[in-house]
Amino acid sequence: MNFSDQNMSAIFLKVFAFLIAIIGHEIMHGYVAFRYGDDTAKKMGRLSINPLKHIDPVGSILIPLILFFVQAPFLFGWAKPVPVNMNLIIQRWGYGAGIAVSLAGVAYNLILALMISGILFSGVFGSASEGWMQILILFFVQLIIYNVVLGIFNLWPIPPLDGSQALSFLCLKMGIQGIPKFFYQISPYGMIILLIILATPLSQVFFYPTQFLLRFLLT
Repeated sequence: MNFSDQNMSAIFLKVFAFLIAIIGHEIMHGYVAFRYGDDTAKKMGRLSINPLKHIDPVGSILIPLILFFVQAPFLFGWAKPVPVNMNLIIQRWGYGAGIAVSLAGVAYNLILALMISGILFSGVFGSASEGWMQILILFFVQLIIYNVVLGIFNLWPIPPLDGSQALSFLCLKMGIQGIPKFFYQISPYGMIILLIILATPLSQVFFYPTQFLLRFLLT
């Protein structure tokens, strides 16, 4: 890779958009938990927007760097999970609150992507002939991409993703025990299962809805 050919502004904007997506995702888990009476994340300083409090060496640095050097179409990764006392929340508010906390990050990602898309196509940029406006548009596009990718990926019902936790709580709320028990049994192998799926045609289950939503938000 010839770094002299790289647009450093574009690289910075990609990284910034990526951090907004993954860090905001985790903060929202902690914030919604706090609204339900769990101050674990607040006490540990994890509701802060300071990125240093959320950076995961593997998910926030190593994986994105690898994807960058292999020139992947987009970065992917994660921040350190925000600590949540889910037992406390469920005891006080029930499984519905557990579902809300589980899906808070996904809701943040998808709502932010929708809002940015609305701004992007509101006509506020006009012909976007100015250089700074083109840079801002690029940033908005990257922000939409990373938030959609992260949001939909986390909806997968595979541990440790948010979708599996939300589905487990929904099943428990309905008195269904089998699915939560199954998720618990496969949870040690969740990341392996995810990697296998991503390396096979089954990955289209992720890419089709992602591409559909991106087309909707970007065209």
